[in-house]
Amino acid sequence: LTGVLDDCLCDIESIDDFNTFKIFPKIQKLQERDYFRYYKVHLECKIPVGIKAGSSNKYSKAANNSKELEDCEQANKLGAVNSTLSNQSKEAFIDWARYDDSQDHFCELDDERSPDAQYVDLLLNPERYTGYKGPSAWRVWNSIYEENCFKPRSVYRPLNPLAPSRGGLGSVCLFSWTGLCLEKRVFYKLISGLHASINLHLCANYLLEETWGKPRWGPNVKEFTRRFDPAETKGEGPRRLKNLYFLYLIELRALSKVAPYFERAVVDLYTGNGHEDAESKALLLDIFRDTKSFHMHFDEKSMFAGDKKGAKSLKEEFRLHFKNISRIMDCVGCDKCRLWGKLQTQGLGTALKILFSEKEIQSLPENSPSKGFQLTRQEIVALVNAFGR
Repeated sequence: LTGVLDDCLCDIESIDDFNTFKIFPKIQKLQERDYFRYYKVHLECKIPVGIKAGSSNKYSKAANNSKELEDCEQANKLGAVNSTLSNQSKEAFIDWARYDDSQDHFCELDDERSPDAQYVDLLLNPERYTGYKGPSAWRVWNSIYEENCFKPRSVYRPLNPLAPSRGGLGSVCLFSWTGLCLEKRVFYKLISGLHASINLHLCANYLLEETWGKPRWGPNVKEFTRRFDPAETKGEGPRRLKNLYFLYLIELRALSKVAPYFERAVVDLYTGNGHEDAESKALLLDIFRDTKSFHMHFDEKSMFAGDKKGAKSLKEEFRLHFKNISRIMDCVGCDKCRLWGKLQTQGLGTALKILFSEKEIQSLPENSPSKGFQLTRQEIVALVNAFGR
């Protein structure tokens, strides 16, 4: 990929340089700290019948050959979440909950309040290939695109594994944004970018072989080519990758905009270890300074700039679509995929919440709880880890 991104004044080379040399090393360090490595999630949500591939399993129980059974067993093993936590961590979480409950919160998040929610160590559960694929995975993404995306008139949907093969992706479609305003283009690109991110991590951290019970993980170029090469995707792959860069810019912009919220002394990253908490906040503020130094941000002022009534209606439509996407992520039949899907969806939702709350952030009181704008621990952890992905 080269050149300028659509709807932005930014080129891909500048993003690559900025991320590689400034942002990525620091965000990696931040993700390893206790505040950001534990994410509370409800993984036992009931999967609607319409999403499942005809059974309670992620693959059909009627798998009638050894290859399908082998794939199914591998997916169950690789997709399981490692829920190992030390007794020390469990005791710390009780303290964290007590601290969080003492703060003023103005939003309710299902995963935080659910009695079935559990903390998961993200470092023990890296986002990578799990074997989750086929009809069930396709139904999830198809639901997200069909129910929620303001789509261009002609754009390839995820390949339907249920349809009879016709030698490729079907007839060539022309890509057209006709009739879509900037806001709707942005929404579609964000979801496409999220999809590309998840697929990229699957390709970059793939199970290459497993001998004597020892797995070897690494980049799978063949899988990457299948999902993103122009020849394999009728030219759609590079556009998907560009949407990933667009997603990066949106979340980068949100981080730069939310800095004043964290710069206040009243906000800390509480784990009970005062020294570590201070170091975590210092590193986060350092990253904020870097985000502000990038001069080619996405300009969100061009969004929702029309008449007040229409802008308010469109914002609400965004919010409802996003809540629905969050619910659809509960339908993912692989625990580890669901974990990262839910986390990255919440991270993107938090980024949008920040961009829509600029006035509230600017008017925050220095030494008292935030009445107009508030971020929960979950939202902060999701925002940083989603951007880290």
